[in-house]
Amino acid sequence: MAHTDILVIGGGLAALCAAITACRAGATVRLAEAAPRPLRGGNTRHSRNLRIRHDAPGPLFPDTYPAADFLADLHTANAGTGDPQLCHVLVDRSAELPEWLAAQGVVFQTRDIPPSRKTAFLLGGGMAALNALYATAEALGVDILYDHPIPSLPLHDLPASAVIVCCGGYQADLRHGLINRGTPFASGAMLRSLLAQGVAAVGQDGAAHLVAVDARSPDHDGGIVTRVDGMSHGMVVDGAGNRFQDEGSVVGQNRHAVWGRLIAALPDRQATLIVDADGHTAMPLSVFPPLSAPSLPALAALLQLDHDALARSAKDCGRVRQPPFFAYPLRPGITFTCLGVQVDHTTRLIMQDGSRCDTIFAAGMIMAPNVLGTGYLAGGGMTIGAVFGRIAGEEAARHVLA
Repeated sequence: MAHTDILVIGGGLAALCAAITACRAGATVRLAEAAPRPLRGGNTRHSRNLRIRHDAPGPLFPDTYPAADFLADLHTANAGTGDPQLCHVLVDRSAELPEWLAAQGVVFQTRDIPPSRKTAFLLGGGMAALNALYATAEALGVDILYDHPIPSLPLHDLPASAVIVCCGGYQADLRHGLINRGTPFASGAMLRSLLAQGVAAVGQDGAAHLVAVDARSPDHDGGIVTRVDGMSHGMVVDGAGNRFQDEGSVVGQNRHAVWGRLIAALPDRQATLIVDADGHTAMPLSVFPPLSAPSLPALAALLQLDHDALARSAKDCGRVRQPPFFAYPLRPGITFTCLGVQVDHTTRLIMQDGSRCDTIFAAGMIMAPNVLGTGYLAGGGMTIGAVFGRIAGEEAARHVLA
């Protein structure tokens, strides 16, 4: 295979931003995507928005979202564990993304925008943005390889003058009752390889962002439509038919993650949301139709739950009274893991001894714990991918072309 200046490992937003930026700077670039072409793009395929700093309302935003607010939200999400310099870089350079991405062919939604002053929404979602970015990369001459996983990288024998690692975490490799909402190609093999060779780790092994999803979801790639909401319209019971949380107490934007953790903490990592006729009317749309029965005893039989326990739970809840009754089986769904590689402000890898690896860069979710810790911020993952993907492309190109 012909030599290339820069090898980008991955195929999502971070990888494409890195590849396009490096190519526009004059470097030759090869992008290796583990997935086949129809499944390209990692978890970006299931994304829809980016968190953006902006000081004035505009076509994409109904209000302002200044740097101080973004930094405060980030500090809350990472519980103060984020690298301060990288957090400031993320916030500052996020403001550039709408214009830069639009120049690469990405189209943003300007009509019927969901009410958010903090995020910009992609017209057609992440898949449309990916298609535009791949078309731009191809037109620029990026050599794109599909079905090309690279599970390890020898630090002292690189296949290019510089390498940018953008292949995500290890959520597809988790078992034990978790449903992987995103790409099945995020095995974590590269992450584990780098850490085994002395790259410094950040975040927490075993930690992950979880939400409650329908238990009938596919093992991988179900995306955002598998998420179940509306617990406050009914009751959530465990495998014995007992409630384990006050449904009305879990509110706010973080409710999805709270329910994911609560269900993951159950012995069998399974639960059921039960609503009555009124609750069913109030429920958000679901990709899977609920199971139904004309009475609670019939529903208990259908779900193989103890009738007496279910009746006690319904009486205690007070919201499940009007027949017929409906049930949504639940399991925890994983979005991303919270272990990554440590990087400096140029996105170069940092070794356990504190030294810097001058020729290997990282962007996207494989380095996101540097700023997110073990937390979550809506639209934050996409912003991390785009901001640090661009920085990695700039720095790698500067290195090889010096």
